[in-house]
Amino acid sequence: MPSYELALVLRQLPRPELISVIRRTAESILDKGGIIRKLENLGSRALPHKVSEHGVVHREGTHFTIAFDTAPTKIADLKEEFGRDIDIIRRYIFKVEEPEQKPCTLHEEMLPPAYRKDVQEIIAAAQKKQKKKFNYNSGLDYYPFQK
Repeated sequence: MPSYELALVLRQLPRPELISVIRRTAESILDKGGIIRKLENLGSRALPHKVSEHGVVHREGTHFTIAFDTAPTKIADLKEEFGRDIDIIRRYIFKVEEPEQKPCTLHEEMLPPAYRKDVQEIIAAAQKKQKKKFNYNSGLDYYPFQK
């Protein structure tokens, strides 16, 4: 199952109601066959601009992120369900890409520059690009014009 991250902005609520909203959100993910990996509270902050959601204007919100795994077919259902929840101001679901594993090249980088493979490639490319020198085919042994 692919990994996703849900960024939530909830309206300002007292702590017990906030817990019930998070529980409701987590249960909806679990009901769709998802696995919650991490839940992070980013705190309450003023929103960058006033946001109108469900007929109410909000100026402050509580931010949460939830990392979870679920089937890609369930994402649309989750977005629809979170869109109907009046306590959620904004919701964004991002697919988390696996970081690309790069091999360690420390032993190559510790070599002197002349022996490094990437430096040798740069030198070879520079030698290919060298301009040919002009060959004077005038038949004279000297250049008749001043240089």
